[in-house]
Amino acid sequence: MHRVTYIFVLFLVTFSTVLSQEFQNKITFEIKGSVKGKENFTPISGVEVSSSSGGYTTTDGLGEFKIKVSLGDELVLRSPELETVYYIIKSDEDVDVLVKGYKSKGEEFNLKTVRKKAVTHQSNLDSANFYKKNDIGKSIDFITQSIASLGKRANKKQLAESLTALGEVYQYHNQYDLAIQNYEDALAAQKTIGTTLLLGNVYILNGAYEKAETILLPLIDVKVAVPFQRVKLYEELGDTYKNLHQVNKAVAYYKEGLTIAKKNQIVPKVTDLNSKIADAYAEDNRSVEAEGFYNQSLNLAKKEAPQRSVREKNKVADFFNTRNQYDDEIELRKESLEELKQLSEPVVEFGTGILSLDSITPQRINYKIANAYISQNQYDAAIPFLKQSIEEADRDDDLIVQKDATRKLSEVYRETGDFTKALEAYQKYGTLVDTLYVRKEQEISRAVRFNREIASRQNRIAGLEQERELSKSKYDLALTSQELTRESNKRQEWIIYSLLLGLLLLGTTTFFFYRINKQQKLANNLLALKSLRSQMNPHFIFNALNSVNNYIAKSDERSANRYLSDFSTLMRSVLENSEEDFIPLYKELELLELYVKLEHSRFPDKFDYKINLDKNIDVNAFQIPPMLLQPYIENAIWHGLRYKDEKGFLNIDLVQKDNEIIEITIKDNGIGRKKSAQLKTANQKRQKSKGMGNIKKRIDILNEMYKNKVAVSISNLNDKEGTKVILTLKKD
Repeated sequence: MHRVTYIFVLFLVTFSTVLSQEFQNKITFEIKGSVKGKENFTPISGVEVSSSSGGYTTTDGLGEFKIKVSLGDELVLRSPELETVYYIIKSDEDVDVLVKGYKSKGEEFNLKTVRKKAVTHQSNLDSANFYKKNDIGKSIDFITQSIASLGKRANKKQLAESLTALGEVYQYHNQYDLAIQNYEDALAAQKTIGTTLLLGNVYILNGAYEKAETILLPLIDVKVAVPFQRVKLYEELGDTYKNLHQVNKAVAYYKEGLTIAKKNQIVPKVTDLNSKIADAYAEDNRSVEAEGFYNQSLNLAKKEAPQRSVREKNKVADFFNTRNQYDDEIELRKESLEELKQLSEPVVEFGTGILSLDSITPQRINYKIANAYISQNQYDAAIPFLKQSIEEADRDDDLIVQKDATRKLSEVYRETGDFTKALEAYQKYGTLVDTLYVRKEQEISRAVRFNREIASRQNRIAGLEQERELSKSKYDLALTSQELTRESNKRQEWIIYSLLLGLLLLGTTTFFFYRINKQQKLANNLLALKSLRSQMNPHFIFNALNSVNNYIAKSDERSANRYLSDFSTLMRSVLENSEEDFIPLYKELELLELYVKLEHSRFPDKFDYKINLDKNIDVNAFQIPPMLLQPYIENAIWHGLRYKDEKGFLNIDLVQKDNEIIEITIKDNGIGRKKSAQLKTANQKRQKSKGMGNIKKRIDILNEMYKNKVAVSISNLNDKEGTKVILTLKKD
């Protein structure tokens, strides 16, 4: 059955390949494209677009088209208004054709207007970028104006630029959900590597690491990415896997990016990637490797801008803190303090967009230096740095650091035994907590108003996008309806003819393979039966020769000669029947009687026997596989009766149950199967009876070929001793 199923599946695959290759190529994937004037971006409608695999369509009112193609197809664009264009499909990216010198029918296109729109669009984006850091409201308003200026038939490239810029504004201000939404809309308008990398980065910042992995991995195979983009790609993949706690993968991608950065002399990224490799090793508790890369990143950062050096020293100092290397930590933080004095503004920590609580400021560094001294129980050394931290935090209105440093100063005074100053500091700490609570409430209120304003501006942009999509849909609807009707009719005809031919071929092939499978199965069964019969003969001969050997060992020459004479008669009959699947029942009974006689002559003091044949049985009418009963009788004698203390009895009964069935019963009152198994040696237990195993296999094959002709059951004669074998034989 499994073979027929396999052949059926193979047939379907072959059939599909041969009969529907053209159809498969058509539906491989669908690409979008547009045809516009190069100078003015005027859409050109009615252009015939066809592919070498049979696809056909025309451009709509927006100059856009969709067509099904496969890799390697040649795309041909024809129109009376332009020269024929040929294009080879190399990927599933959009195809944008710009026609040089094209002007719309009946009017001259005003090139100055087009240029003015383009300048206005770019000017709005530049203004949005200028206000991005300081005034998110103004920045979003300028981007809204840039989108509105594009009109309802917006150029996809310019629309994607506006949406990407909006995503960057939201990302800078940590509005990650809105950033993701606009990056995805930008990619829907036009797929670019830069926007994909931005989306991957914001996925990482938002904790959506699996989504980042999904969109970033395909970029590895994109060959057109510039070196900086490839470095950024490997860096983001490293960030993704580091956050997924797959450190080895993260380090591998970081190192791949580092190689490209070094080769192309992208110096800032060389520093960043050394630092991130160290971060990954530190997270995996591989401190030696981490410290090596941190030293490298420190040396590289010193050659860059002071802000970069301060950031790296702060990170490495945090690493030293986790390893209790407080002296190294303090030294680096003091160096950072000196460098900060030369800067006009605080330094932003890694991974943050706006100036926030994660900024590196003198008050924070002084606070961390004090904590390092406290960890070493150097309270007197910590006090000046805590005081300095409180003073600088008060000057910069940094309530959080001022609160934490004041609380820590109170604890230090308490440890040094100066309880008066400890109480004074703790009271100041309480006042700061109250002030901070009030300020937090104000900040929450401002945040609510801020989010409301952002949502309002985002809704306006979404409205503009919906209007543009609605306008485009009106142009596409009629054209799509006609195309769908035509394609549906053609596909239905193709499916009907294919199914009819397929069913015909399937029926013929299934019948053909069914016959072959049946014939092969019969041949295999016959070969197996012949093999099993050939194994029975040497098994039987070997056991019989053991009996002859027993007589010879006893120097009983007369008995040995008599036994060999009877044995030769038996063997002649066995060999004559060895090629047959079935022999008449009477022949099998003759063989059994002679075999039992031989065994009785060897063990006359162990058992007597009797063969009872029902008078109603027509032994000539029934057929039985040769040597089928002998192994059961042999087991009864050798494993049951031979070990019995007193003399046993072997009874063989043949009874006709009805006209079609006879029942052969072999009973012995030997020691029984359970006790026989206990008497077996360890070697015997490891080896299964070859005769019984072959009999079982023969019965299984015969029943499969002749529909349950033979049935065998084995049971205990009674609770303590004896075995009963019942063999049911059906007439052919």
